Amino acid sequence: MTPAQPNSTDTDYRLSRHDQNVKAMFGNISRWYDFLNHFLSLGMDFYWRKRLVSEVQTGSNRRILDLAAGTLDVCKKLSENFPDHYIHAADLSAKMLIHGLKKDTRGRIIPVCADAKTLPFAENSFDCITISFGIRNVLPRSLAYSEILRILTPGGKLCILEFGSGRQKIWGGIYNFYLSRVLPCLGKIISRDKSAYSYLASTIRNFPGPEEIKEELREAGFSNTGYKGINSGIVFLHTAHKSDAPPKINQ
Repeated sequence: MTPAQPNSTDTDYRLSRHDQNVKAMFGNISRWYDFLNHFLSLGMDFYWRKRLVSEVQTGSNRRILDLAAGTLDVCKKLSENFPDHYIHAADLSAKMLIHGLKKDTRGRIIPVCADAKTLPFAENSFDCITISFGIRNVLPRSLAYSEILRILTPGGKLCILEFGSGRQKIWGGIYNFYLSRVLPCLGKIISRDKSAYSYLASTIRNFPGPEEIKEELREAGFSNTGYKGINSGIVFLHTAHKSDAPPKINQ
């Protein structure tokens, strides 16, 4: 079966300059993205994604959405673990999705080009939404949180896998040195695009700590917010729920 091609629901003129730059950057490195993920993480990314999928919550809709889906590694794992569910993949970059669709040999992943801040889905569509290493590229995050709440079913779950803040010293500063100096150089050598991996390193360094993200999610309207550190806090797995109670209306 030939995998479905991603439907385009946005045009560049609707995107902010930041989003246009992010879209172009990931499109430029899409060919090398998987290899560099595995190589630069020393293979730990397989374990991180496994932990993310283990937190997924299912429901009667049998629909799961992966945001910032990239080359569909998370979607592939979701389709394996939940074979009777509809797995949707949303990403700004069509090039990333097209590259990833080669992994979907059964044509079970539904791709769409979409901005996390303006998602083309109806309210209460998904039992669970995942996003791995993508929320730090979304500005402002508050708009994405609002959209996620809108399309989650009541009681639905959000699972975010993201790097911890590079401002915290990890492994005596060895990880921080790797992040600032080694990662951009290796990225340039392999992908010939140093700017992309310098950008990615800077977004990790400037990303808020786990307590700040927990508070952001709470302020956005999520309940049961929490997080778990993985590999000494190199990454964190954040979870939150949409309340199953109707919102209170001020009289």
